[in-house]
Amino acid sequence: MRVPLLDLKAQHKIVGKEISSAIEEVLESGCYILGPNVKRLEEEIAAYCRVKYAIGVASGTDALKLSLISMGIGKGDEVIVPPFTFISTVGVITQIGASPVFIDIEEETFNIDAEKIEEAITEKTKAIIPVHLYGHAAQMEKIISLAKKYNLKVIEDAAQALGTECLFSGVFSKVGSLGDVGCLSFYPTKVLGACGDGGMVLTNNEEIAEKMGFLRAHGLDGDYSYCLSGYNSRLDELQGAILRVKLKYLDDWTNMRRQKVHVYNELLTSFSSSGLKIPQEASYTRHNYGVYTIRSLQRDHLKEYLTRRGIGTKVYYPLPLHLEEIYKGLGYKKGDFPVAEKASREVLSLPIYPELSQDDIKLVTEEIGKFVNSEW
Repeated sequence: MRVPLLDLKAQHKIVGKEISSAIEEVLESGCYILGPNVKRLEEEIAAYCRVKYAIGVASGTDALKLSLISMGIGKGDEVIVPPFTFISTVGVITQIGASPVFIDIEEETFNIDAEKIEEAITEKTKAIIPVHLYGHAAQMEKIISLAKKYNLKVIEDAAQALGTECLFSGVFSKVGSLGDVGCLSFYPTKVLGACGDGGMVLTNNEEIAEKMGFLRAHGLDGDYSYCLSGYNSRLDELQGAILRVKLKYLDDWTNMRRQKVHVYNELLTSFSSSGLKIPQEASYTRHNYGVYTIRSLQRDHLKEYLTRRGIGTKVYYPLPLHLEEIYKGLGYKKGDFPVAEKASREVLSLPIYPELSQDDIKLVTEEIGKFVNSEW
């Protein structure tokens, strides 16, 4: 592979010694579950995102699921969500017996179209899950205004968006801090990635934070005393230690990503006449570019070509969730959400990570140029 989609080994070369030292300290301590590193990470992430509480859990998926449960959402309830997202966002809704209600996305941002939400609200609607896809913030000001009007909960899926900022009430705030809860993922490919699974819930609500603490640990409240039916969803101490090391670098890594995006955009703009589109950044957000996604009318051919040329790419996501076989029973059909369906045919994510060199970016864009100027 000449240019991989992501190179975690390159990152490890930078932080590897610190991580090894942190791991050794945990091993010597003998404290492996919900220890001091998890507690400190929760405090550090809460401070970084400017929220009162952060609760570490086993994955980003669990962060979403336990958030819904902590707010009493379940059987018979409806949750508004975009169809163009990773399956976890919708899977957690159906797992607790609630029903997803899909709303199409915006053409430019790939996020839920806030202008279309109100028409889908019914007496059964209990929550909205905006997804900050690829690291671009959804229109939170409009979404939260609607939520207040109809007394709905807002659960931010910020799995790809740690560090992204969104203009709210005239101030740029970290995504994940604006809704009732924000959900983070520490999957290894994320901007802050663990060496395994991990997730976190952000909130300013003390009651939700307390309930999340119970839910992640079997409902335990004291020594073999259980206050509710809970789960085994704890962020382990080793991951906490690893993430604390990496968190110190997060802002620098985000700035490096943004610099590389600037180079990409300059080099790819000349191909716009061929139907290739570079990602957009709305004025109300500061994108973390956790994923760099272009659009091409010849996406499948372009992906195949780049693969042959040793360049890693990925399609996030090849099929909107309303068309997945497992959600056939929801009654949606092809054509219901044309913007999401069009995006699924055109999106292609290119290599983006802090250590990516300018020469590698030039190589990727040169190969795209060769494809564009070929007979395709």
